[in-house]
Amino acid sequence: MLGLLSATVAVWYYTDSGSPPTPTKINRLRTWFNDPISHPSWSLAVGARCGDAFMILPTTGYLGFGWDDSFRPGHRHSGLDIFGPDPENNMTPIVAAYDGYLTRESGWKSTVIIHHPDFPLSQIDPALSDQDIWTYYTHMASADGTVAYIDDAFPPGSYEVFVTAGTLLGRQGNWSGSPTRPTGRHLHFSVVKLKADGGYRDEQNINNTFEPTQFLGLVQNEDGIWACDAEN
Repeated sequence: MLGLLSATVAVWYYTDSGSPPTPTKINRLRTWFNDPISHPSWSLAVGARCGDAFMILPTTGYLGFGWDDSFRPGHRHSGLDIFGPDPENNMTPIVAAYDGYLTRESGWKSTVIIHHPDFPLSQIDPALSDQDIWTYYTHMASADGTVAYIDDAFPPGSYEVFVTAGTLLGRQGNWSGSPTRPTGRHLHFSVVKLKADGGYRDEQNINNTFEPTQFLGLVQNEDGIWACDAEN
């Protein structure tokens, strides 16, 4: 994955893209993969709340790529990629960031999505007082897609299952959606907009999502590392 990112930086061109990954960002992620234990200050902690943020942190690890970052020309990243410190799949826990109603579609190997009809979105943006949101969690499966790491409480075909913030949803894996396109072990987390019919929009389109760090109380420090906002 990192070799591909390095090559992408070298030939980058802009076509309605987000921010390309910088060499510093790539090198820091490589350092994290090689020795996460030596960099505790880079890590978020699962279940922690940053000050008075609305949501708790959904997993442990280093936030390597943010919203509107990009890995390839024309791509805009629709969420946060948080890379856990553990050496194997199915170890780093992932929890619900806020109370809501969980869905796992029948064909989903590695993904759940949670509807939050009572979320106070107007406190994020007063213009959105008549809307609600979903949070999306993915990559909870093995690289070949044969083993899911979603908790047994949420089998395929689960709909509108109420969960509280902090409920274990599963554990980090490295299923990318295709066995020919490997990904590093992480959680991809996004905040998804509501459809007119009450369902969720397509999370892969950044225009269907909100910038997630405002819900979690995260800011980038002077070194460019995402951490809890000291003023939050």
